[in-house]
Amino acid sequence: MHSYLCWKISSKMKNLFFIVLLFFSCSKKDKHTQIVGEENLELRIYNEIPKNLGSEYSKYFNRYTNVITPNGGIIHIVAQSNLTDEQIIRARNTLEHFLQDFPGSRYGADKSKLANKMAENGAILTLLNGQDDGKNPVDVNGQALFENEIQVEGHDWYINQEYNNHRDATYEEILHLVHDYGIGIDGHNSFPGALPEFQLKIREAQKNALKNNLWGIGAIEWIKELDQENSLTQEYLASLIDSYYGLWGAWEDSDTHGMWGVYVGKTRAEIFSEDLLGGKLMSNDFFHPYLTYNARIDKGFKGVFSLKYDSLKPYTNHSQYLKDITLLGDNDISVSINQLDNNVSGNNGENSVLFTGNRSEYIVKTSENMTYVTDKYLNRDGTNILQNIEILRFNDEILLLNE
Repeated sequence: MHSYLCWKISSKMKNLFFIVLLFFSCSKKDKHTQIVGEENLELRIYNEIPKNLGSEYSKYFNRYTNVITPNGGIIHIVAQSNLTDEQIIRARNTLEHFLQDFPGSRYGADKSKLANKMAENGAILTLLNGQDDGKNPVDVNGQALFENEIQVEGHDWYINQEYNNHRDATYEEILHLVHDYGIGIDGHNSFPGALPEFQLKIREAQKNALKNNLWGIGAIEWIKELDQENSLTQEYLASLIDSYYGLWGAWEDSDTHGMWGVYVGKTRAEIFSEDLLGGKLMSNDFFHPYLTYNARIDKGFKGVFSLKYDSLKPYTNHSQYLKDITLLGDNDISVSINQLDNNVSGNNGENSVLFTGNRSEYIVKTSENMTYVTDKYLNRDGTNILQNIEILRFNDEILLLNE
């Protein structure tokens, strides 16, 4: 189903009418010590909801995590019972990715003001059971992201790139949170933002895309609704970022369009060729060209996980932008690396890393349980840091690290 056909003012923009500003009189240390009953301390997931969020959150949600902002503020993440820990971590990783400083960029070199503003505006991410079909009774302040919309790297939904039942909406919905509560929206129904100049550029690109039928294609009524509630720039930017990070490359219903066909660019290359102002937004303004978080590969995954684009593997439209990964579980897994100077951590199985060239074309150094492999050729396999990896597979040779 097209996401724009599922658009609901009550589930998206209600947040802008019911502003909950959470004031904390306690110190930064006190904010952390409020949380009790750790479910998994290592993963920073807790099984009790902070009381200062209110009884409605404790009633509907059973796990909690957060992102601490530079000035000690808190961006809250609450989750319902069906969400897996890995889905919660994926959501938090995505939020941290958007908030990660992008050195040298125009508006993202220092994102501390943005993060602080999100906490100040009361940003809350609500991870809900099921899907966005109106059946979940939860009615609290927060940006909703549903269980069936969160793909975990290496999970079946991710590997098969399921669009009809499990389309990955993680980037879209969390970007809405960052945009609404942090960047800021010009016009009515909006919070004070930290990056008004960036928003003006987003608005300019959105207007151009709408005027030239680059976005909102065939969705007249949906565009009217977005215009009334001042959500045009949010939805345009989400369409742009999904294609930028490869989320629509495997969609078979269109050869060239993304986001259910409403956006002209399906891939990163098509953004730059078809939507010039949108391409400028993606060029050193705010968004990293690769995914900055360490992706945790689902414990059920088997075989070769590829960080290189492969037309025969749909998920690589997305995984080509991953840089660092951690393998989970006990299965034997091989990793095919890309050019992004990867960090790869192995699991409890036997793990190997696949390289493009011959053994003589790489410098290999090992120190304790860390192996450093540097490709002598530029823009091919990069410089890699490997931990708990047993086998290096080159084009002409297999190197066993434990011998």
